[in-house]
Amino acid sequence: MSTVIDPVAPSFSITTSRPREWIQTHQVSAYFLLTFTISWSMWLIAYLARDTIVGYVFFGLGGFGPLIAAATITRLTGSSIKQWSRSIIHWRVPARWYLFALGLPVAIWTLINIELAVLGQDIDVSLLPGRLVTAFGTFLLVLTVGGGFEEPGWRGFALGRLQQRFSPVKATLLLGFVWGLWHVPLYGPLAPVLITTLAFFYTYLYNKTHSLLLVILLHATITPANDTLILTSRTVHGITDVVIFGTVLASAIVLTLMTRGRLGFDPKTQDAIITTPKPPTGRKADR
Repeated sequence: MSTVIDPVAPSFSITTSRPREWIQTHQVSAYFLLTFTISWSMWLIAYLARDTIVGYVFFGLGGFGPLIAAATITRLTGSSIKQWSRSIIHWRVPARWYLFALGLPVAIWTLINIELAVLGQDIDVSLLPGRLVTAFGTFLLVLTVGGGFEEPGWRGFALGRLQQRFSPVKATLLLGFVWGLWHVPLYGPLAPVLITTLAFFYTYLYNKTHSLLLVILLHATITPANDTLILTSRTVHGITDVVIFGTVLASAIVLTLMTRGRLGFDPKTQDAIITTPKPPTGRKADR
């Protein structure tokens, strides 16, 4: 079994005078710190330069923080960039997982619309054609230059290392919270609530396929579903937000129970997708 190199350090303080050595033994902590530093600094510049071309450019660049951080930490620790990036184009998986990635968000948000109708909200099916066009545009944006390219970092780098130390459920809760916290400048202080719950579907899909391409497809489908597939002409945010969160939470609980908390995790295949070099001589990796 490969050496586990600090899938979340107990402290973020750097206790060595050699930063590279600290990064080597605190890979996930270093990844989180670098991701937030890159993205939030870019978004701060975007906020200061808002409504200008510079603002739009830096806003877009901020979304690549997780990708850049993962590549940087992978390189600094001597792990294989090629192996890390291989799963981004790993497409040879059974067709049912494509159906999961593309169909699950549609199924969940269809159920949300039904629940809203039962609760007395006006569901206007005539809105669907226009919303589908918008959703497809958002899907392509997220798939190519948007949030989908967070996944080589969150799932492709951090998830596997966290699951080397924690159970899949605990790893997902921790990663989901940090992932949601990262979104706070975009979606506000409640971002970690829904995003932590959504993380369970991403964990399951990645554990079952080891394909970042499939997880990117899931990300690219969930985003427009949440943004555009609520078929109400006038959204009552209090009711709608509660129904969305409740439905996603219930779905995540069902998934967790059906997989007995494993969320598709198989320790026999885990080490094959993570290259972790030995810790520096004279220092013991934090576990």
